[in-house]
Amino acid sequence: MTLVKTVLDGLDFSATDAAMPFHIAIGPVGVTVLCAGGLRDELMVYFAEALVETLAPELAHQTVHLLPDQGLTWEPDWIQWAREGGKTGRKDAVFDLEGARLVRKVRSGVTFLQSPDHAVAFGPLQDNVSTVINFINTQVLNICQRDGWQLCHAAAVTGQGRGLAIAGLSGGGKSTSILRMMDIEGMRFVSNDRVLVAAGAEPRALGIPKHPRINPGTILGNPRLRDMIAPARRAELEAMPVADLWALEEKHDLFIGEVYGPDRVQYAAPLTDFWVLNWSHEADTPVAVTEVDLSARPDLLSAIMKSPGPFYQHPDGRFEPNGASPDPAPYLDALQDVRVCEVSGRIDFDALAGIGQQLFAGSL
Repeated sequence: MTLVKTVLDGLDFSATDAAMPFHIAIGPVGVTVLCAGGLRDELMVYFAEALVETLAPELAHQTVHLLPDQGLTWEPDWIQWAREGGKTGRKDAVFDLEGARLVRKVRSGVTFLQSPDHAVAFGPLQDNVSTVINFINTQVLNICQRDGWQLCHAAAVTGQGRGLAIAGLSGGGKSTSILRMMDIEGMRFVSNDRVLVAAGAEPRALGIPKHPRINPGTILGNPRLRDMIAPARRAELEAMPVADLWALEEKHDLFIGEVYGPDRVQYAAPLTDFWVLNWSHEADTPVAVTEVDLSARPDLLSAIMKSPGPFYQHPDGRFEPNGASPDPAPYLDALQDVRVCEVSGRIDFDALAGIGQQLFAGSL
């Protein structure tokens, strides 16, 4: 008996076998989710913009089983997953099986079985819905990456036949910037934190259904969003020094349809422009958007590239090695026909929004 069969035999699939499935479709990928009860209802609300009645047969497909409050019947010798540079603390642990991998979230205890044939989450799922959402989205990322798409740490919007992705170091303001672009007439939201890119006659971008989770600085800097925070708390935040407000981690969920109205989400889009935020509060020069040769700027490329993480299994069956770094060459190929620009100077979201208006008006 293989360890994969041992894991599967130790789980009770009766609830998911009896559950009514729901389906999401993102570009070339379809995901079927099997889950019962209140968790199913909560997930369907979250994935509303991506829901479809049936999946087209040509879509690459994965089925996800969600088994709340179940666990392994044995304890693996977990190996801690190395986090990306600049991040600390234990987050994931892995244990490799034959053709599959177990992944455990260290803090919550939520556990996953991942392979092309199995995508199963079990443990305290109802208390960790965001983790479940990420696992479902991971199936889209995995399938696309096996098909040659490159994963970027970026946000994106599209409109007027153009697509703009914005990357930057964590906390650099990409969510704030992309939401300011959403105020431009005709814009549609593509993605907030993960963007897949692929070369072609027309370079393409693909987002995932992950709503922005934004900090108070983003909210207070955008009049459209200010009511997301109660007046008393707004007053407290507005009294804080700018640097402290910028660094504050106090996440708020933003549902695009509730704030911007219906039909403002489009996961598959052309990709014409890619901006990398390299600006600073301390700079004394105005914001500037300058075209660059990405092959000569490894510092900017490093802000774009995103490791596929512990869930990713390569086309040859190998899982992503622990501590591996992304290969720059496929990113340079995917972005060779995209205009890449560096955003430098003083952080100024009003000025950047004005430059975005020029871009989508075709005058930049």
